[in-house]
This record gives sequence, structure tokens and C-alpha cells, in this order.
Amino acid sequence: MKRLTSLYEQLRPPITTTGLPGPGYIAKTQARQVIFYILGAVSLLLCTAALLQSCNPSLLSPAHDIASQTQGQQHEHPSELPYYGLSPPFYPTPIANGSSSVGRSRAYQHALALTSKMTLLELQNLTRGYPGPCVGNTGAVPRLHIPSLCFYDGPSGLRGQELASAFPAGIHLAATWDPILMWRYGMAVGQEYLGKGVHIALGPLAGPLGRVAKGGRNWEGLGSDPYLAGVGMGKIVKGVQGWGVTATAKHFLLNEQEYRRRWGQDAPDGKGHAISANVGDRALREAYVWPFMDALKAGAGAVMCGYNRANHSYACQNSMLLNRVLKTELGFEGFVVSDWDGQMSGAASANAGLDVVMPGAGYWGEKLIEAVNNGSVAEERLKDMATRVLAAYLYAGQDNGQFPPVNVAPGGQVPDPVDVQENHADLIRNIGAAGTVLVKNVKGTLPLTKPKFLAMYGYDAIVKSVPWENPDRYGGGYDVNRGWTTFNGTLITGGGSGSSTPPYVVSPFEALSTRVRADGGMLRWDFHSVNPSQKYLNADPCLVFINAYASEMSDRSALSDSFSDSLVQNIASWCSRTIVVIHSAGIRLVDAWIDHPNVTAVLMAGLPGQESGNSLVDILYGDVNPSGRLPYTIAKQESDYGHLLNPSTGQPNGDPFFPEDNFTEGLHIDYRYFDKNSITPRFEFGYGLSYTTFSYSHLDISFVPSSSSSSRPATRPTRPPWPATAANATIDTTTMANTDRLKLAEFPNPNKPIVQGGHPDLWETLFVVRCSVANSGETYEGWEVAQLYLGIPPEAKEEGNDDDDDETPIRQLRGFNRVGPLRPREGAWAEFKLTRRDLSVWDVRAQQWRLRRGEYKVWVGASSRDLRLSGTIVI
Repeated sequence: MKRLTSLYEQLRPPITTTGLPGPGYIAKTQARQVIFYILGAVSLLLCTAALLQSCNPSLLSPAHDIASQTQGQQHEHPSELPYYGLSPPFYPTPIANGSSSVGRSRAYQHALALTSKMTLLELQNLTRGYPGPCVGNTGAVPRLHIPSLCFYDGPSGLRGQELASAFPAGIHLAATWDPILMWRYGMAVGQEYLGKGVHIALGPLAGPLGRVAKGGRNWEGLGSDPYLAGVGMGKIVKGVQGWGVTATAKHFLLNEQEYRRRWGQDAPDGKGHAISANVGDRALREAYVWPFMDALKAGAGAVMCGYNRANHSYACQNSMLLNRVLKTELGFEGFVVSDWDGQMSGAASANAGLDVVMPGAGYWGEKLIEAVNNGSVAEERLKDMATRVLAAYLYAGQDNGQFPPVNVAPGGQVPDPVDVQENHADLIRNIGAAGTVLVKNVKGTLPLTKPKFLAMYGYDAIVKSVPWENPDRYGGGYDVNRGWTTFNGTLITGGGSGSSTPPYVVSPFEALSTRVRADGGMLRWDFHSVNPSQKYLNADPCLVFINAYASEMSDRSALSDSFSDSLVQNIASWCSRTIVVIHSAGIRLVDAWIDHPNVTAVLMAGLPGQESGNSLVDILYGDVNPSGRLPYTIAKQESDYGHLLNPSTGQPNGDPFFPEDNFTEGLHIDYRYFDKNSITPRFEFGYGLSYTTFSYSHLDISFVPSSSSSSRPATRPTRPPWPATAANATIDTTTMANTDRLKLAEFPNPNKPIVQGGHPDLWETLFVVRCSVANSGETYEGWEVAQLYLGIPPEAKEEGNDDDDDETPIRQLRGFNRVGPLRPREGAWAEFKLTRRDLSVWDVRAQQWRLRRGEYKVWVGASSRDLRLSGTIVI
């Protein structure tokens, strides 16, 4: 039989620069996709009929079953045919050309020059993993001087390596609400990766976003709001790649729970597909894709696809997510790498947009060459895969001859380990304090002023006595930590591949001992008893240390635990000033004791990294005024989270072999869910106290003219009356600022080419909002985190319009500014830039970002519910 012509080559559209895909473009592409599927089915039938050994049906299967292939039992499994097409197909994969920037274009031209000289074997060598010193190692092409590229974990530092720092976790960094600290964090992490010779850092992370309150990996991410997470993603990527290390944004996409996150996990008899996250177009773009847009705009060279299914198609072979959303709508010019052992098919994943499989050959290797030879994967697709990998390597400047040799190994046992810690301990301590959230402080409890007698209680105050059962994972690996609700020692990181491996840990007990000794005071302690027998009545105050643990591989079983709550209640029963310190890998409920009159201060101390105790003492003693804000909502009870509390176990009456979770809440997760359902939280998203107070005034909204908008000039606000007076120190809920009606294009300019990060118009600033923030206190200098929330107008009902108005949240975070440090009576401007993306919604009919017509509400305040100023924008 004549060799089949490559379907990819037949259907690939001409390489042109286009604007954001509109209905016409989508319709033409969908027609090609239908042809692609028909011809694909015909080719499979022809291969079967001719019994061609060179045509491997397993390479063509869009949902190939690992277990059934290895055990030969596919006939025992339910048919997956009813689920085909629920995730709309989108083929072929766009060919990257480096058009986003001059630097990227140069990298692509160089990469193309190299790949044009490669054999098929050499091309596929760059698309797969091999055994080596790193957690992932590509093949090399020695004759062209291309080395094996090193991939390594994780988002908060080099896991399992000696003489490397343990940075705060992503959720702790998010609690700083400080873009500058986020960038400095990325810089420090990137510098350490560079020093160890790592080419590709496996972070940062915005998947999971935090939809499920008990999600086991929420702590690795950057909060439960896409805007906050997006700022963090962008700043970290900038920092990491500033050192010539490629950042990997992960996990793309909808990996929102650990339960049944991959084939066979938690399934009966170990057989069954991963959970399918079924989500609509608006929530997909406006919530879950949003933070990845920031990462791509910042230049991320790699994206990792997850284990889960999305609309019943595995994430690493989901053509809708990879080919359309990532590589077409967002113009991604880097490479997509699978999560480890996350590939579920051969040709299907290649044609759907996967570029690199890890940690081995997966379903590729020589079979990928076979697929190219029989036409089921185009040679052009294979070349694009390798070119994307090489372009990222060249764009980062890793070919300059000065990139350090690899200095990592499993377990960290390198004969001569390179010390990459630099002076990062200072930054870790700074971020540790900045991300600590004060949620209660009464009776003048904090800050401490040289107390003479402190009593300390709780398992979290000291370092775990045996923390290295697994040398790569501080505190224990998957083999021991499943089901833990607390950690028997001070908690500085969560569990799993994203955990860190500290060179040392400064415990709260060590840091407080040092401070008390310097002040000439005394300490008493009990770190094990739930109800200590000895009551130190002269102690003032008493500190209780508890924690809440979470890890990859399993979701949390509860958001509190009885032992810790009983400990707090028992100490508070006799100690009139009880301070509770909670190191937590996410939401931790406190209503069992928060209203106790003797619980006078509570600190949510997060996951602060190796300098934990020092960061905490800086806050307790007022050396640093707390400015951390919650990156999620703390409810009064678990039931307040509704169906977003627990991971899904599948739909009622659904097939357990194909579990699914319908994201019926749309955009309403975390505080948006509480707002929509009028639920009063214990502590709302964005909440946090200071040792001083702040006032807000003088809201001003200015239109910013540009080439794609009208020519109305921007204005600047008048100078506020600083220093603060008693009048403007009060909450102002009446100040209004209105703009005249403006005429702006509904959709981005279709004549502009897409660049990495999406349509360039989306990133254009349309409005600048400013207000004055003043320290209205009398004693303490401090930082205030001013937050802007936007109310997008509801959709006007029109005939044939199926958009669900209920899906638009009441308000959404669209800006924040950490202002300070401000001395007492000192003020400063807080400024927020609103882009077209910030004001747009995803129009499900036009399949584009759209500016709605109507009145946009603007609020500025200290949290999602403490809103001090308000204004409007009319478009």
C-alpha cells in the first residue's frame, strides 16, 4: 500500500499573522477538524485492513488506556466513545515562529537552522526524557553541541539538594500581596537554579487555582483569585528567567483536586480514568486560564500539562486546551511538557500539542518516528516540537558557553555540591514576615514589649525530631504522609513534589528563646500535651502553636482538627492573653475558639520557609508591622463552602470508570461564591490587620488614551490633605468618581497579530484609578494593601443570547497596591491600572474577549468586604 500522506500537512493552514480568532476563523478551522477526524478514521481502518505493522493503532488512539495496553484487558473496560467530542477538537497544532519579539524571533531562526540539520532520531531525542541526574533529562544532540536539558522541582526552591534554600510556599508569597517581593522571590529562586546548572525550573504554579477548599496542592499556588495568582505568576516568571533559567507554568489546566487526579489513582481495583473537570468557556478563560496569560506575557518558555481530564479529554492530549487556547488564542511559542508519566497516548498527544514527554519515552521514542513515517504525525509537527524546545533554550541564552554544569542528583548526593544560598535567607525572612496575616488582636496583646515570662505550647513550636524519612521531601514523602491533618513539628512547607528541603530550620522556640534571653526574661514550655498539667499563672502572654498540613497525592480530610482546637481551648481556659499561631497549608477554620475572650491574638503564619521562627518573632515584637492579607476566604464552618468544600468523587448515577466534576459554579469560587450566596465569612479574602490604622480618600478615575481608544486626555488627582486628620481617618463610603460616557471598541483589533500572552490590546491600559492612603495611627509605621474590586455590568438580554448573567460575579479583584512604609500621619497615592482584559468578559458566541456596554462599578478598600471608596466607569 502506498504510504499515507500526512494529514497534518494536508490540513495545516498557511502560516500568517492573524488577529484573535473570530467566528469565521473558528468555523473554517472546525471544518478542517471534521475532515481531520474523518481521514484519521479512514487511515486507521486502512491500516487495520492491510495489517500494516508500520501503522500502530495505539499511536492514533485519542484516549489510549495505559492499563489496558499493558494487561491486554481493554475489552473489560467500559467504552469511552460516548465521551468523544465533549472537549471540542482543534487541529492542527500552530507552528511557532518567534513573532512575539525580536529576541524570540532570533532564537527561533537559530533553532530552525539547527532542527533543519537534524535526523528524525535527533529530533525525537529532544522530545522525550532519559535517565539522568535531574528529575527530567532530555536527550542530547552532540554533533550540534546541544546538551541534555535538565528539569528540576520545584516552585519554592530546589527540592532534595544540599546547600540550597527553602523558600516560602506559593500561598505564603501570595499573602504578601506585594508584586516587588514576588519578583525578588523569582529572582532568588532562579539564581539558585542557575547555580545548580538547571535549565528548566518546574514552577511557578497556578493550577490548582484553589477551587476546592480541601485541595491538597492549593498551598503550592498563589491564592484563590485569578488576578492575584496572575500577578504572582508573571512576576515569578520574570524573576526566574532573568537569570537565564526557563520557567514552567503549571499545571495546565483544571487540576483542581488530588482525588482521582490520574489514571487508576484512588479508583476501585486501581482501574478507572482520571477525574474530568467539565467547565464552560467563560470560567475556563476568566478564571483558570487567566493566571497563565500573565505567565506567558512575562515570557514563560514552558508550560506543563496536568494529569486530569478536561471535558473528558486528558489535559496532555486535549487539542482544545493546547492547540487552540494555549497556542492559538494565547500565542504560546514555548514548549508543552507532560507532568511526569502524564502522557496517555502517542500520535494523539503529539497532534494535540504536546511537545515533550517526561520522564521517559512514554508512547513516543522510536514509535514517534514510526508515526511520522506512516503519516499519522507530520514531520513538520515533530520539527516544531524540537524547535520549540531549542528556541526556549536559545532564548534564555543557555548556549553562551557560560551556563554552569549540572550539579544536582537524586537525594542530593553530589560529591562536591555547589552552595547556591547566597544571602537569600534575608529575603526568605522578609517574605516570611510580610506573608504573615494578623486576623485578631485585642486588649493590646501585640506587639510584645519585652515580656519577662512567656509560656509556649504546641507541637508546631519545635522542629520535627525525625524529618528525613525521605531525603528529597522534608517531613516525609507520599509513602508516609497520606491522610495527615497536622505535621508533628513546625510546618514550613507542604508535602509532595513542590515541597522544599531546608538547609536548616529556625523554629519558633529557637527564635523566641534567643529573643527572651536577650531581654533577660524566661520561658516555660510543653510541646506534647493537649492539656498541660502545669498552669503558669504569671506567664503573660501564652503562645499556642498549631498547624494544618496538606500534600500532593491526597486532598485534606478536614479544615481543622480536634487535638489542636482542644489545646487552644485548654490554654485559653486559664491564660488571659493567649496568642494562637497557625502555620497552615491553606484554609484553617478557627470558630471552635476564635471568640473566646482569652484568645486575644491570632496569627495565620502560613508556610514561611527556613527562617520561620525569625519571621514570626519580627512580627510578634513589632520589628515588622504585619501587612499580610488572606489569599483565600476563611469560613465559619465547613458547610459554608458548599459543593466547593470537598473534591468530587463523580456525579450521582455517573459511571465510576469515567468520574467527572461539573464546574456548575462558573466563576463563583472562594469570595465570589460567598458574595453570590450572601454568606458571611469568618475572615474574608484580602483581610488582615496591622498595628496601626489607615484611611482612604480622594478616589480618582482617569481615562488613558491610546491608538485603539478615543483621545480624551488623562488627568491627575489633586494633592490630598496630608498629614492625615481625624476627619479623613474615618471610613469614606460616599466619595464618588465618575467618567463621562466613553466609546471603546467592543473587541480587540482583528488586524493586530497575536503575541505570546494573547491579543496585545488586552494588555493595554484603559483607565488609571488612584486614591490616597494615609497612616491615621499615632505610633507605628506600617504598610497598607489597598485593593481594587470591579463590578462588570450584566449582559443585556437579547434574543438568541444564551450568556448567563448569573455567571458574572458581584465584584472581582482587579488591582492591589502595597503602600508604604508610611509613618504616622503620612500618606501616599495608591495607583491601579485597569487594562482591557480587566474590564472584559469572554463572549461565548463571538469566542473573543469583549468589553460590555454599561456602568462598571469600582470599589477600593482594605479587603473584599471592607470597601472604603466607590466610583463608576461608563462605557
